Amino acid sequence: MRDIPAAMTAIEIGTPGPPEALRPVSRPVTEPGPQEVLIKVAAAGVNRPDVLQRRGMYPPPAGVTDIPGLEVAGEVVRVGAGVTEPAVGARVCALVAGGGYAEYVPAPAVQCLPVPAALSMEEAAALPETFFTVYYNVFMRARLRSGEILLVHGGSSGIGTTAILLGKAFGARVLITAGTADKCSACRTLGADVAINYKEEDFVARTVEATGGQGADVILDMVGGEYLARNIAAAAVNGRIAIIATQRGTKAEIDLVKLMTKRLWLGGSTLRPQTVASKGEIAALLRKEVWPLFETKSLRPVLHARFPLREAARAHALMESGAHIGKIVLLA
Repeated sequence: MRDIPAAMTAIEIGTPGPPEALRPVSRPVTEPGPQEVLIKVAAAGVNRPDVLQRRGMYPPPAGVTDIPGLEVAGEVVRVGAGVTEPAVGARVCALVAGGGYAEYVPAPAVQCLPVPAALSMEEAAALPETFFTVYYNVFMRARLRSGEILLVHGGSSGIGTTAILLGKAFGARVLITAGTADKCSACRTLGADVAINYKEEDFVARTVEATGGQGADVILDMVGGEYLARNIAAAAVNGRIAIIATQRGTKAEIDLVKLMTKRLWLGGSTLRPQTVASKGEIAALLRKEVWPLFETKSLRPVLHARFPLREAARAHALMESGAHIGKIVLLA
């Protein structure tokens, strides 16, 4: 059995604030609890919720470590009581409620997925948070079907690039919005059928035009605020709008008559506070419906940059700059 040290390097948030609030420290290695495994982390994904937590705007759920990080890839080195899969030695990527910015992290066994054979550990670390989020919201809740039209805001983000890949893999026509010509070009290279520069064009008018007047069947929105009314205008009859973040505010005013006359479905969700059982259900569906696509569709996450774990502050500075296209990972 692999020797496991008593202490590890982890990244903690000193006082909430700028990226420099992130600092490497020594922390005890936590033993896995019942139905958990201990993962020796090879790489950890960096996500927008980590930035919000660092700023003091997104505290971890009760009982969850203060160490940030919601997704990792690595090797299982110990299993807790009741775990039969994955076994010690398995290469996995996992969704965690916190603790990913560390050399070791416990994870619920049901939230672990095998590292796809075609992917590196770094690539696998970029999968859980965005694939769980996109699959849950776009396919499980908003019920995107083959042949429908998907509009994705923030197409060049980690969530956005994942939505493009999955939308196209399942036969949808994908429209995206992004803020620069380079980001729009990158999204088209990934497979987006239409890329709308929201700083130069009205995304509502372009969506209606690009769909022959129909509008989008499903809209994935991480903007919030005044985008809600515009999403309703851009949606097709019987369309579904899934809100997963509120970068432009948590308040919105809409005309309910427009919502009703188009017979729209409007939903929102967060992933982190959900139960282990709920996340396990998503993981099981991903393994059945999506993981085979890494072989048949050659899915590959978009990695923009890699940083050593101790340089997490640099990774956060890059994310906040908005210059990245795809995912940012930390190497443990």
